[in-house]
Amino acid sequence: MAPGRPLIGIPADRRMVGAHAFHMVGEKYARALMDAAGAMPLLIPSLAEELGFDELLERVDGLLFTGSPSNVEPHLYEGPASDPGTLHDPARDATTLPLIRKAVRVGVPVLGICRGFQEMNVAFGGTLHQKLHEVPGHLDHRDDTSQPLDVQYGPAHEVTLAEGGLLRGLSADARIQVNSLHNQGIDRLGDALAVEARAPDGVVEAFRVRDARRFALAVQWHPEWRVMNNPFSRALFAAFGEATRGRAQDK
Repeated sequence: MAPGRPLIGIPADRRMVGAHAFHMVGEKYARALMDAAGAMPLLIPSLAEELGFDELLERVDGLLFTGSPSNVEPHLYEGPASDPGTLHDPARDATTLPLIRKAVRVGVPVLGICRGFQEMNVAFGGTLHQKLHEVPGHLDHRDDTSQPLDVQYGPAHEVTLAEGGLLRGLSADARIQVNSLHNQGIDRLGDALAVEARAPDGVVEAFRVRDARRFALAVQWHPEWRVMNNPFSRALFAAFGEATRGRAQDK
């Protein structure tokens, strides 16, 4: 009997819809896992330790930490308080940060995207700029929300891939074009992390967990957007999918 698809969990955002709490994941992430990683996506509610992290990690073959309109709460990396009106998701923070550390420790493959990239940095002791566009010497990495989605998610700038890195091994070129839809960015990189890509202004755009047993990588851009139309994005999700299949076989 042929093995089934690997099971990749996606921790959800917790949002209030009217008077009720909902746990939500963007469809584009689930479809990217199905189409480009060859996996079965599983939405995971952000219920923190009540989930039973150890049991969850025994059952899944990988974890995808997605983008979100919310920001990681700054007290988690000893940053200054956010401006009034900033969207936070403490339930997601309480779920993803310990789950990232545990997953990497036991060898569950992980991929972080945008907020997931920032979560992974904070989980390993790094810090964030809350408004990267206000930091002298940095580009404005935000998107124009008045534009159609194809424009917002269109190529915004190039990144330079680190020689010898995992991402460099997926690309024929040392530089690739990426989209850019983020306010926050890395200030200090976590000690356990190694740079995989930088933007032209020097901002870290991708990293890996240096001594991870399996795939543990994060990118600041959005490779899930129209993933099948972008050869590099397809290669990234395929590499993640292959790592989760290895985990499934070992189980």
